[in-house]
Amino acid sequence: MRKNKVMVLATCLGSFILVIFYFQSSLSTAEEHVTAGIWKGKRRRSPLQALYDSEQLEPSSIQATHQKRRELLASACKTYTRKRRVLTAEDLKHLVVDDTHGLIYCYVPKVACTNWKRVMMVLTGQGKYTDPALIPANEAHIASNLRTLTEFSTPEINYRLRNYLKFIFVREPFERLVSAYRNKFTRTYNTAFHKRYGTKIIERHRQDPSLEALERGDDVTFEEFLYYLVDPQTQREEPFNEHWERVHSLCHPCIVQYDVIGKYETLEDDARYLLQLIGVGDSIKFPSSSKTTRTTDGMTEQFFKGINRFYQRRLFNLYKMDFLLFNYSIPYYLQIH
Repeated sequence: MRKNKVMVLATCLGSFILVIFYFQSSLSTAEEHVTAGIWKGKRRRSPLQALYDSEQLEPSSIQATHQKRRELLASACKTYTRKRRVLTAEDLKHLVVDDTHGLIYCYVPKVACTNWKRVMMVLTGQGKYTDPALIPANEAHIASNLRTLTEFSTPEINYRLRNYLKFIFVREPFERLVSAYRNKFTRTYNTAFHKRYGTKIIERHRQDPSLEALERGDDVTFEEFLYYLVDPQTQREEPFNEHWERVHSLCHPCIVQYDVIGKYETLEDDARYLLQLIGVGDSIKFPSSSKTTRTTDGMTEQFFKGINRFYQRRLFNLYKMDFLLFNYSIPYYLQIH
């Protein structure tokens, strides 16, 4: 009788071990498929593998450029950040996920993010979209069209952060700021921004505003906008809007290890390089623009000409970390010394 009990127990234990082994094996196989990448039914290297495998060979000039950007970012993070912290769900809302190709993209407004969202919609759309350029801009910004890292469990998030290629595109901070101001405060169609932010800025930072200005909020000057940004009360009340929030606060580049750091100033070359890493360079083209990549080149200096030196210095200090992390020089037109 005792012998039979032992045999039954052994059989049950063996079955339990087999079940665990089966699930682990299934999970491993699933992870292999995700990591290897499945595109049009063919297994291939993931973009992350393609990136680091190619760097074992003699690097091309663009590979060398991107390796240097990673090294500079890592060095700046080590120099200017004291301690790492745990990412929260709020930190992950800008990280768009493509499970088909093994990609994570942190989008930064005013850095070609509409076109990159269009590309991500093609990559994740299972054939629904074929040409990014044909996707309407407003559709690219519908949240439900793309998945972000916040939608996954903690183990799923950790797995993707370890195994997916993570990329980001950045821009000279003050050029991005001028672009945001021009788009959100000088365009007549952006009435939501005028009401939401313009009226508040005018009320706080304009002497003797008219009743119409307080009501409409559609004639905010660049100087008033900067006063609003450097006003300590602004961030005490709420976080910055994503269009003028600092890149390091949106994408956390000293916590998330980005594999490709693209720049707006070299957008076409960097986009081509990234699409080649993904393995879709022949089938998907990054949407071209009639505008030059530096849309505010020369214009940014004009915007800063009338700004008091005290506020120039405060504004630079506010965006200083983005200048340091992404290797942008102090603008020549600033009077901060």
